[in-house]
Amino acid sequence: MALLRSRGGLILTNPVLASYVVPVHPHPLLVPEQNEGWQRLRDAFDEARQQISDSGADVIIIYSTTWPSIIGHQIQADPNPTWTLVDQDFHDLGSMDYSFRIDADFAEAWNKANHSRGLQSRTVAYNGFPIDVGSVVALKLLNPDNAIPAVIVSSNVYANRAETTVLAKSCLDVLKSTGKKAVAVTAMSMSNRMFTEFIDAADDKIHSLKDDEWNRKVLEFLEEGRLEDVAQLSRTIHQQIRVQKVVTFKPMWWLSAMNDNRNDLTGRVLAYEALHGAGGAVVHLDPTSNGMGDKEYDEDDVEVYHGERNVLDAEANESSPESKHVDGNGPALWDPAEGKDAVNTDSAPKPVGLYPHARRVGDLLYLSGVGPRQPGTNAIPGGPIQDANGEPLEYDIKAQTRAVVENIARILEEAGSSMEKVVDVTSFLVDMDRDFAGYNEVWAETLGHYGPTRTTLAIRALPTPIAVEMKVIAKI
Repeated sequence: MALLRSRGGLILTNPVLASYVVPVHPHPLLVPEQNEGWQRLRDAFDEARQQISDSGADVIIIYSTTWPSIIGHQIQADPNPTWTLVDQDFHDLGSMDYSFRIDADFAEAWNKANHSRGLQSRTVAYNGFPIDVGSVVALKLLNPDNAIPAVIVSSNVYANRAETTVLAKSCLDVLKSTGKKAVAVTAMSMSNRMFTEFIDAADDKIHSLKDDEWNRKVLEFLEEGRLEDVAQLSRTIHQQIRVQKVVTFKPMWWLSAMNDNRNDLTGRVLAYEALHGAGGAVVHLDPTSNGMGDKEYDEDDVEVYHGERNVLDAEANESSPESKHVDGNGPALWDPAEGKDAVNTDSAPKPVGLYPHARRVGDLLYLSGVGPRQPGTNAIPGGPIQDANGEPLEYDIKAQTRAVVENIARILEEAGSSMEKVVDVTSFLVDMDRDFAGYNEVWAETLGHYGPTRTTLAIRALPTPIAVEMKVIAKI
């Protein structure tokens, strides 16, 4: 068992020998040769397979985001599920025959441990019950000869952090009571957006700049062993990359709890590549401390789940069409106006009036003025230009300008357009003398690459405490 650092004067042990993040898409399994990035992912899978083989693990535990459940969690308990899987989206890549060795006793024990901690769960052991694509890819590449028995658990679509944490603690209960050592694997995408049309293998890339930025931030944290920081950051990531309603980062909650919510693991990113627009990564997390010191654990350390998810409270006020809410340092915010040809997106900040984010007219798209405020929080990257009393504050015009461009990209994407199709931009600067150079530098790095016409105006103020706003016309 892996030794952890001291907590409360006690030396604790954890039966998780290693943890892995792996992608769910079948490309590295079926057609790695069609794209250099897919081949790098396949090579990373092979490296992880050897590490797992050498680890001495008694069981491989898979938490898969491509096995969604609604009523609690489900745990595969068929000792030998055998079938042929054809991916519903990528059936053209071929079929995946599988015959897995499942630790049914462990599955049943985990189910009982879940119940004792207040969770809803059940085992499934039906002939022909399909194994999800993420688990199939993970087990065929990480454990191809079934040398180590596996257990697979579903990802509940509505589970919150507390529920997911307790699920991991129940699993650890079984590991500790049986004396087994485990490898924990999360089968998941990084960013979750994919291309909605088929692409040539050679043209694969991460769907958007914002997705790639968040992917790399998550991977940076993982490589530093900051697993708990990633788990706590997940809510912000959900807002930024528009995946609040899916299970993309629930495995980070589970994996963090499986490692005692630590921030000092030894991480290594074995590969990060695009998979039909989504980000796919193979990451190895060794429980050996990287020596970076104790963590700051800001979440409640839940031992028993009491069934309260609070899934409605956070959204109740947001979803009402009549609701207006006030940013503490600005005017009332509105839900975007609807109507014929209107384009709105949750990935852009709410308007300060009753207007849409954009409107389609023929083959052109007209965007309302776009500022740097962040969707969901209204935070201003680089800081506001003044406080609530109107006193000037220091701020970073480059950070604000980059945030404006990112918001523009999100609205264009929602409308089916892109940065390449921007034809005209009108920019508004509150302090031309101070900010033009920094704004112009970011323009050259971003929109300047696409060559739209531009007009930059000096104005006295904007409705919120921001320094820059842009008005955009683009083709659809």
